Amino acid sequence: MLVTLCAIPPRAGSLKCSRYPHLNLWFKVSSICYGIFGDTFYPCYDIPSVMPIDSSTLRTGKRRLRKQLTRLEQSRHAIGLANQVCRQQAFLNSDRIACYLANDGEIDPEYIIRTAWQLRKQVYLPVLSPFQSKLYFAPYRAGMKMQLNRFAIPEPVCKPSSWVTAWQLDLMLLPLVAFDHDGNRLGMGGGFYDRSLAYRRSRTHSLRPKLIGLAHELQREQKLSANSWDIPLDMIATEERVIRI
Repeated sequence: MLVTLCAIPPRAGSLKCSRYPHLNLWFKVSSICYGIFGDTFYPCYDIPSVMPIDSSTLRTGKRRLRKQLTRLEQSRHAIGLANQVCRQQAFLNSDRIACYLANDGEIDPEYIIRTAWQLRKQVYLPVLSPFQSKLYFAPYRAGMKMQLNRFAIPEPVCKPSSWVTAWQLDLMLLPLVAFDHDGNRLGMGGGFYDRSLAYRRSRTHSLRPKLIGLAHELQREQKLSANSWDIPLDMIATEERVIRI
């Protein structure tokens, strides 16, 4: 018998979910959904198998989950992620790779960056444009001087003339807040990556760079809604798997 758990808005006295303690649950048994309020089950024949959760609530929950990981768990996930990504042809065949420095509990690409350096690849980090709400990418080398941007994220200190745009890269690794198996994703909500990659919407071939979203496995959702402005990914990588889209 198939049982599916589906989130609905919170209500006092209802059963709580260990994964989303702020939400109530629907139980779906075969083709019938049962709502739980207090100790009472309500059959609901026309309710979809997954009730939508607004992006803000989902974003808050996923950020909380990843920040609860211990240092040991984060380290293990970072190693597992590198093992998944660094054997992909998209990584091995790329010379210019954009990455990020983990914060807010994001899965850490540190070992990917180290491997790229060992293979004499050029690594870049995102920098905020002072004039536009999009990203450029600055070269990143070990021991470089860094400065904090307006979001308190470190950026390499270098001349803007050394920055490159997204289309000049071979591979971009970008952090995700949530994702599903179909490649739909949720970011931090600023839209910086989507604006920086908007040119890909008008191209049908030779798309650069390849895009791989990075996340902890616990950030996976059963189903996310796609937004019209989302730029599709080529792959999603976690510490356990690579999903090709």
